[in-house]
Amino acid sequence: MDTQARTESGLSFLKRVCCSQQLSATGKWLFTFVLIGIIAGLGSILFQLLCNLGTHYLLDALAGYRPHAPAGEPELFEHTSTVFNRWILLFLPALGGIVSGWLVYTFAPEAEGHGTDAAIDAYHNKGGFIRGRVPIIKTIASAVTLTSGGSGGREGPIAQIGAGFGSFLATKLNLTDRERRIMMAAGVGAGVGSIFRAPLAGALFAAEVLYKDPEFEAEVLIPTGIASVVAYCVFCLTFGWGALFSAPDFTFTNPVELGPYVVLAFVLVGGGYLYVKTFYGVHTVFERVKAPRHLKPAIGGLCTGVIGFFLPQTLAFGYGVVQQGIYNELGLLLLLGVAFGKILTTSFSISSGGSGGVFGPSVVIGGAFGGAVGKAFEALWPGLISPGAMVIVGMAGFFTAVSNTPISTIIFVSEMTGSYHLLLPSLLVCMLCYFFSQRFTIYKEQVKNRAASAAHAGEFFVNILESYRVRDLEESIRQVHTIPEPMTFSEFKDFYTQTDQHYFPVVNDQGRLSGIFSLNDFRSVLFTPEVEALVLVKDIAGNNIISTTLSEDLHTVMNKFTRKNIDSLPVVAEDDPGRLLGMLRRREVIGFYNHKVEELNRQRDG
Repeated sequence: MDTQARTESGLSFLKRVCCSQQLSATGKWLFTFVLIGIIAGLGSILFQLLCNLGTHYLLDALAGYRPHAPAGEPELFEHTSTVFNRWILLFLPALGGIVSGWLVYTFAPEAEGHGTDAAIDAYHNKGGFIRGRVPIIKTIASAVTLTSGGSGGREGPIAQIGAGFGSFLATKLNLTDRERRIMMAAGVGAGVGSIFRAPLAGALFAAEVLYKDPEFEAEVLIPTGIASVVAYCVFCLTFGWGALFSAPDFTFTNPVELGPYVVLAFVLVGGGYLYVKTFYGVHTVFERVKAPRHLKPAIGGLCTGVIGFFLPQTLAFGYGVVQQGIYNELGLLLLLGVAFGKILTTSFSISSGGSGGVFGPSVVIGGAFGGAVGKAFEALWPGLISPGAMVIVGMAGFFTAVSNTPISTIIFVSEMTGSYHLLLPSLLVCMLCYFFSQRFTIYKEQVKNRAASAAHAGEFFVNILESYRVRDLEESIRQVHTIPEPMTFSEFKDFYTQTDQHYFPVVNDQGRLSGIFSLNDFRSVLFTPEVEALVLVKDIAGNNIISTTLSEDLHTVMNKFTRKNIDSLPVVAEDDPGRLLGMLRRREVIGFYNHKVEELNRQRDG
């Protein structure tokens, strides 16, 4: 059996399992989310191995550069005996940029940049659809970029691996756009939660990163939670259990410490603003550069190499800097150099068209800023606060400032360091950072809230309309002229020339509503003048009247408008369908909806 046949056979098996009458809907979804978690976990393992291989054979064997690793990531290969060579390190990121650029722009141009933004865009605007080749190209291109010295993170590639499989599985099982979006988000949470050893934070991140407002995508929380736990277990069975970083047992016992943390928050907001503006400023510059797209990542890599020539700690992942900072092993000037240098190397590596994530560099930059502020306070007021604690809180606050994800980020850093003793200062710093940084974000595909998401446009329309009744538009109900049943068409023509009505209610001799007709209904008679004196309006009017009442909700009213493609409905009394109160037009209902949406947006913005 060839590969294609085996793949089709496997998909047929999945369809049979997911559609089996013996499985409940809950069991079907549980199976699906566990499967996504397994694939995302395996994807994290593959990406981690590629990164270790690339680091060993490129940075170590070629340039003799051996960056420190976090405590939770033991070395898989013994170091080579290559002597450190800055000149090779200068050109190595450019070489990686050439390979990465060729891969991306030849096979999957949408894999450029940081992958989380692509997943966010797919959720809001593409029904959760991601091309099957994108995760594969993203994985290889990111591994090449990062292990040749390019500055970036692992969450972007692994997010696209998980999201891509979730989207692929939903497409092959012929699921709806909503179900595909949920499965895609589950893949994002599973991938990020596993490779950073933070399953709870990964699940929350996938639900929170979609919006700028402090809002969660509630329908994806349980799926991402299940998938993230499974992926984390799969990953840790291979690379061992425990947190990514090792940290002393920091504690918060003195409210006076909140002063330095407040200062740190404002430093992080300023640094976050600089990071975002630099990142997209470099992107704008490279868009204007007159060079083939394949070569732009190489140019960005060369700029990265120039900085790395003088400050190698700004290259590749940089997690070792954070680990050293937590144990207060770095000086103030080096920490500041890493913070500002990492902003530049990340911008050159990713914004030029290279491939990698932005969460990892944010952790390093925030940790370096935190350590620098901590060192400054240590010099001014010895013993007041630990610089290592400021590193941990800085990691959380900085990413909050650039991503609008305060809740998941607090949990992220706590899980990544295995330390929950700094939750209180982390909460303060993250809330301040979020409050003062809402005007910028590193994730440009984020939308403000659910109301602004194309994925929820229909749901939001329904929710608004279901909340209001026809009586809320009572002032918009128009009083119209009624037409008596005995009126001839000739008489109606004289009446029609004096009115702007388009719908005409017909009443019997007791004045009760008996029918209704529109302009379209009398066109056939209009062009047969020989019968005008014989035809009565009751012959034209339909007696199958679609009407509404003051207590009916506007969603039901809109359904009535669209069911028969009509623009006006008679409003009748609750207890007497024959008593006409007036006519309600579709345009009034739509105008009312738009007004309510504007009100809600003003309330949110205010």
